[in-house]
Amino acid sequence: MAYGALSLNYTASIPLPLHKTGIRSYATVSGFFAQDNLTATGIPAVSFALTLLLRRIRKCYVYNQIPPYFGLLDDSSDRWSKFFAHIHSLNKRADSYTSYKVFFLGRHGQGFHNVAEAKYGTPAWDEYWSKLNGDGDLVWGPDAELTDLGKSQATSAHEAWKNELAAGIPLPGKFYVSPLTRALQTLEITINGLLLKHNQKPTVLENCREVYGVHTCDERRTRSYIQTTFPQFRIERGFTAEDLLWEADVRESDAHVAGRAKQVLDLVFENDKEIFIAVTGHGGIIGGFMASVGRPSYSLPTGGESILLNYSSSGFDNIPT
Repeated sequence: MAYGALSLNYTASIPLPLHKTGIRSYATVSGFFAQDNLTATGIPAVSFALTLLLRRIRKCYVYNQIPPYFGLLDDSSDRWSKFFAHIHSLNKRADSYTSYKVFFLGRHGQGFHNVAEAKYGTPAWDEYWSKLNGDGDLVWGPDAELTDLGKSQATSAHEAWKNELAAGIPLPGKFYVSPLTRALQTLEITINGLLLKHNQKPTVLENCREVYGVHTCDERRTRSYIQTTFPQFRIERGFTAEDLLWEADVRESDAHVAGRAKQVLDLVFENDKEIFIAVTGHGGIIGGFMASVGRPSYSLPTGGESILLNYSSSGFDNIPT
């Protein structure tokens, strides 16, 4: 099959030519994954009740939020080795201004704020309920946590990873995660036991957080809370003790979110030699990544995961063929 722009091969040992000056631009390479189709708008969600029913019938996990093979179009037994080999070739043939990396983007599992928005409807949620911490039945703020369904979705992601690891997919060379609890919980469950032999610690990045302001579910907790509750994660340098970004009366703009996403891409392409990068975040920041690489919006359900092959060009545009 023809290969295009997404790669999950473990190529951390391959040094990438990084250009330290000039303005970086980003784009994606298409042809590898179902989600590369620009007319695709997202992965449909499946109800928790249907998931449990299917599990009882089939006696296995149903990856209702995750496409088979993480969306890779090649279903052959050596699919990942072929994919990785192509990414290796792209980087080997690239000039000194261009490099290719594969981004595994995961959205957190269902949080209590998601339940509340579904309960009241988006207009009422945005206008009133999102500004509160709860309704007497549900608590979603500050910093909403995962529901039982959200934890189940993260467990499904864990099982999907185990299956694809057995099929040859490598673990990402770097993991980044939002500082909001629901994202930290999701990654904690997803990678449970998978990193023990690799001595990896995911890094908490402020710029991977959800759109901030107004909605109490998006107000993060303290640095000390994250350190105490998730000691298996490291926190980026300069991370503030308190949330200095969230404001009760100002909601972050889409353009600003896209700018934050680009800063994450800049950080990765300038500093990480690893080719396979995982980011666990939120619908808003994932939308920011899509915008920053020029891709139309692609909606992920809670617990959903998608792969993008990005390339960076510093100083000029260089479209791969």
